[in-house]
Amino acid sequence: MARGRRRVVEKVLVANRGAIARRIVRACNERGIKTVALYSEPDIGAPHLAEASETYPLAGSNAQDTYLNQPKLLQILRATKADSVHPGYGFLAESAEFATAVIEQGAKFIGPDPKWLAQMGDKVAARRLMLTMGFPTFPGSELITDLSQAASEAARIGYPVLVKPTGGGGGMGMERVADVDGLEMALTRAKAIAANAFSSTGIYLEKLVSQPRHIEFQIIGDGRGDAVHAFERECSIQRRNQKLIEESPAPGLAHDEVLAIAEKAAQVCAEIGYDSVGTMETLLSPEGEYGFLEMNTRIQVEHGVTEEVTGIDLVGLQLELSRGAKLPERIDRSGFAIEARIYAEDPESFLPSTGRLSVFRPPVMQDVRIETGYQEGQMISPYYDAMLAKVIAKGHTRALAIGRLLVALKGFEIKGVATNQSLLAQVLASSQFLHGNIDTGFLDRG
Repeated sequence: MARGRRRVVEKVLVANRGAIARRIVRACNERGIKTVALYSEPDIGAPHLAEASETYPLAGSNAQDTYLNQPKLLQILRATKADSVHPGYGFLAESAEFATAVIEQGAKFIGPDPKWLAQMGDKVAARRLMLTMGFPTFPGSELITDLSQAASEAARIGYPVLVKPTGGGGGMGMERVADVDGLEMALTRAKAIAANAFSSTGIYLEKLVSQPRHIEFQIIGDGRGDAVHAFERECSIQRRNQKLIEESPAPGLAHDEVLAIAEKAAQVCAEIGYDSVGTMETLLSPEGEYGFLEMNTRIQVEHGVTEEVTGIDLVGLQLELSRGAKLPERIDRSGFAIEARIYAEDPESFLPSTGRLSVFRPPVMQDVRIETGYQEGQMISPYYDAMLAKVIAKGHTRALAIGRLLVALKGFEIKGVATNQSLLAQVLASSQFLHGNIDTGFLDRG
């Protein structure tokens, strides 16, 4: 295992695709680090391939045969003699099994120690740890083994409750239960979805918080007893538990209270010895109570929001920490940043939209940043996540950042597939959003 912890990072296998693969390649290029980019058959022509040092094909189209194919990725790691692997987000980014295999092969896994991937990947174990460390947590249960236990635990917690898988993410498999009559069916559905999506039937119960806000905290640890935070991100604008718009600072919240939770999150990570970039996700109830949701042991999709308000290169910092660098001595935040995710999807049904990008022309604007893994002429396939681009705008006021984002969304020309641009613009222009009156049910209320 010691070989996997060496501080040499000279050639990185980018075990991902799309916008995050391009982002990793850019960070490596800026530091003189060579990169190996992968591509499946639908990803031929992706722009990051021309920006990488070398490329390697993955035969096939679906995720299981390509970016989730651990034996194939490990074979490429050996063949290319890369000394490190950056997993990005999604796919194998939080797989303790994959991280361990990379380390055992003598390479560096650019991310936390596999023990943290395993610990935080099990939501019951993560909740238990947070309770032990004194981090605020809403009432919940241990692993549920049968209906009788579930009924007893639900009565103790108090209805309504959520039935949640112990693994996975993105809200998959979560079932709301209003009373004991709906419990058995919810357990059955949650187990079936969890088994199919995460290869595990583990489930637990958690108190359902009505109309919460989703507030997450960017954490950076060095594994040597020190950790810092890079403030919060507001992620409440969601559809089907998938984030659409993220921003920092969170609007309308008491700064001292938010800062206290951020500092507590950093303290927990320092005390447990967390050793990489990570995100502590919480829900904030209408009564002003924070509760632990989960910890993501990877770079977040929305990391660019934090980068824009702090000036810290989080992906670059991952690379530098892997080389033995120290944590930043001071992190300040100035201005406002907001991100919208453009998806290829039907605006009515919200089903993924596929086809060729006959026109794909991102706007070029001051204080607007575009993160995308696509370019004009490329095919949008049904095999992967439907996100086309992230558009991030900043300004010295929240209103200015929102205004710039609106202009950028309207100026982003995309033809060949349907997109959610109009929905995003509608949200950003709404009076409720402009006044910061938001929660995770914002879109459900129309």
